[in-house]
Amino acid sequence: MSISVATWNINSVRLRLPMVQDFLADHKPDVLCLQEIKCQNDQFPKKAFEESGYTYQAVNGQKSYHGVAIVSRIPMEDHNAREFCAMGDARHISGVVEAPFGKTRIHNFYIPAGGDEADVTINPKFKHKMDFLAELQDWFDHEDFDDGHVIVGDFNIAPHENDVWSHKKLLKVVSHTPIETELLDAIQARRNWVDVVRKHIPHDERLFSWWSYRSKDWSQSDKGRRLDHIWSTPDVAQHSTQTVVLRDARGWSEKPSDHVPIISHFG
Repeated sequence: MSISVATWNINSVRLRLPMVQDFLADHKPDVLCLQEIKCQNDQFPKKAFEESGYTYQAVNGQKSYHGVAIVSRIPMEDHNAREFCAMGDARHISGVVEAPFGKTRIHNFYIPAGGDEADVTINPKFKHKMDFLAELQDWFDHEDFDDGHVIVGDFNIAPHENDVWSHKKLLKVVSHTPIETELLDAIQARRNWVDVVRKHIPHDERLFSWWSYRSKDWSQSDKGRRLDHIWSTPDVAQHSTQTVVLRDARGWSEKPSDHVPIISHFG
């Protein structure tokens, strides 16, 4: 018995619903976590996911932007959404599934992008991002995250040199600045979160999950970043058997998401 968990910033679930349905039919993850669903809860295409076999759903939506959701074809219970920074944003949802190795809570995050300037004194968006990460770290420090957790999502941070197309050129670009990467590394280290993507795809290999819409030929220029992540507590990570980044999804349609799905398998 095994379980697979996928994460995908879909950049509007209603706009790209056919693409998501094809992905579910072809790859059949047990659990799919979506970010930037860009709809309110009552607008989420619940019936379409049910018809695809994903009858268990947890949605934390928001009008026009943000929003996260988890859909599952295996039983999922005890849904929970946490608000960060008292901003009213829908950036977290979680649910508990029965994995082969025990009950596991899956958290789905959409961390703020942070705008263009990596300076909290002049850029409110970057301050929001730093405050969000600080609150996340505080939460992890004061709650029981020792066992039985998976966290996934669009973290909007590419933490390591081979998570970006050019380490030197992006050191001052939001998503790869030292203040962001060092804080994310600290969050990971303090709870011993295991990066199950890099567990199977070594750090010496370049790996991206996002390519800008501004690039006319995203594949040829290949100026990507690894902004999407799957982490787990060590007890879960020891059951991690494979991770796949579906790079080709960036070109699946004329209007794809700028992010691609990542699937991790546990058994």
